[in-house]
Amino acid sequence: MPLKITTWNINSVRLRIDLVAKFLKSARPDVLCLQETKCPDDAFPLKRFKRLGYEHAALNGQKGYHGVAVLSRLPFERVDVQSFCGKTDCRHVAVTLGGRARLRDSITLHNFYVPAGGDEPDPEINPKFQHKLSFLDEMRAHPNLRPAKTERAILVGDLNVAPLEHDVWSHKQMIKVVSHTPIECEKLNLARSAGNWIDSMRVLTPEPAKLYTWWSYRAADWREADRGRRLDHIWTSDALADRVSAIKIAKDYRGAARPSDHVPVTATIEL
Repeated sequence: MPLKITTWNINSVRLRIDLVAKFLKSARPDVLCLQETKCPDDAFPLKRFKRLGYEHAALNGQKGYHGVAVLSRLPFERVDVQSFCGKTDCRHVAVTLGGRARLRDSITLHNFYVPAGGDEPDPEINPKFQHKLSFLDEMRAHPNLRPAKTERAILVGDLNVAPLEHDVWSHKQMIKVVSHTPIECEKLNLARSAGNWIDSMRVLTPEPAKLYTWWSYRAADWREADRGRRLDHIWTSDALADRVSAIKIAKDYRGAARPSDHVPVTATIEL
């Protein structure tokens, strides 16, 4: 049984609901994980998603900023929300798929939106960057993000770090830019290692191949310049590491009318 899971920082779900609908009609993932929904839960466009076949929703949103959501054609066993850094800024939601989704063995799916960190990579003068570093430290230490060897778990989302040399268009020019500084890369890799998570995107497409999921709005011609970064990630626990058969980065959605600066990333997992 293939399970298709998409992660997408949509940068306002209400503003881009037609673009999301177009993607869902075309790609038909089983589960869609959105970040930066910028929408309080009581205003989320649930009716539109239900008409598209996504009847099950786990929401953690707020007005104007941040926000995460999981929309699914499969029912959930459980929904869980965790807060980080003593803030309730809507950056995590997790769901468990199990018997109700006709799965023999349950799967826990974490959806994250890690803080972007601002422009200045100095925690002494930039509280946003300090928040980001603290958030990554708490991810590393969090007991719920350390699945047992036999536990089936997936972690996806906009983690706002491009950790590897070939996750950015120019390692040399990006090394002092927030999202690719050594301290961010180290902390994200420590969080991944602490939970024994597998970077599925890089298993299927090893370095030195370039992988990007984000292209800046500031680029006059983003496609021609192709100065991208891999900010969106799909990690699996060891029990699912050999079950990921494909990962597709839907780059064309960056060229849509009024696009997000991120594009959908879809993993196919053979269960």
